[in-house]
Amino acid sequence: MRTGAAAGHTGYFHEAVLYSSTDELLDVVVPFLAGGVAAGEPTVVALGEEHSAAVRAALPAGAEVDYLTGGAMYARPAGAIRAYRRLLADHVAAGAGQIRIVGELPASAFGARWDWWARYESAINHAYDEYPLWSMCAYDAHATPADVLADVARTHPTVAMPGGRHVASHTYVQPTMFLGAPPLAPPDPLEADRPGVELTAPTPATARREVAAAVGGRLPATTVDELLIAVSEAVSNALRHGRPPMRLRAWAGDGRAVVAVSDGGDGPTDPFAGLLPASDRSGGGLGLWLTHQLCDHVTLERTGEGFTIRLVAEA
Repeated sequence: MRTGAAAGHTGYFHEAVLYSSTDELLDVVVPFLAGGVAAGEPTVVALGEEHSAAVRAALPAGAEVDYLTGGAMYARPAGAIRAYRRLLADHVAAGAGQIRIVGELPASAFGARWDWWARYESAINHAYDEYPLWSMCAYDAHATPADVLADVARTHPTVAMPGGRHVASHTYVQPTMFLGAPPLAPPDPLEADRPGVELTAPTPATARREVAAAVGGRLPATTVDELLIAVSEAVSNALRHGRPPMRLRAWAGDGRAVVAVSDGGDGPTDPFAGLLPASDRSGGGLGLWLTHQLCDHVTLERTGEGFTIRLVAEA
C-alpha cells in the first residue's frame, strides 16, 4: 500500500528537493524518512557523508533506516540504475508495498559530466517505474549551476517543499522527449590537441591494438582492458548499425584517455540506450550498455554530420 504523497500513485513517484541550507534539507527529508519508518516501509538514505550524519542525528535513535555510501552508489549512471533496480526488486520480493529513498549526486556530477547524469535523472522515471518507489533527489539551490537546476526541473515531475507540500514541476519533460535532445557535454580538454590515433573504418581488432599502443603505460592495466572492451563495442556498433564514413580518434594523457568513434548515421534510436540493458529495451544490443558500465564518462552526440560516441577512461 502506498502512503504519504505517493498514496494512490502507481509506479515511481520522483521528486526533487531544492534546499539552501542543511536545516532546509532536513525540514523536508526527515519527515519523509520518519514517515517511511512509521509505515514499516524500507527507508534508504544515499546522501554524502555530511548530510547522512545530519539526517542520522535528526532521526530518533534506532530508526530503521539503511544508509548507503552515496559516492559509491553514484559512480556511474548505468551502474547506479543497475544497483538500484536490484535493491528495489529485492524489497518488492520481500513484500514491500512502497520503498522510500533520499539521495544526492556527488559534486563532481555537476561539471563536464552533467550530461550523462541529466540523462540518468530523466531515464529513471522509466527505469524505476515498475516499482512502488517514492524518492527525493537533493540539490543545493545555491551551489548547483543554473543550467543543472533547469535540467533538474525538466527531469523531476514533482518538487518536495517544507511543510509537506509537493508542487508539480511545470517544465517537466517526458523521458523519451528529454533523452531525444539531452544536454551536450563540453569538448574534452585532451581533444584540443591532435589525436594520437586516427583510423578510418578499422576492424574492432585493429582499433583495440592501436588504442592499446597509445594509452599503454598511462592508465592501470585493468582500466586499459575495460577501455578496450568499450572501444571494441563502439566500433562494432558503428560498423554494424552506422553509415560511412566511420572513423576512430584517440587522445592519451597522463592518467587519462579519450576515444571518439564517429559514423555518418543517426545513432541509436532507443532513447534509453546505454543506461538500460538490452533485456529492458526493444531492439537494442548490449554493447552500448557495456560501454556505460566500463568507462568513466560516455557522451552521445548527434550533429548534421552523423553520430559520435566518446569514451573517457581515467586512472
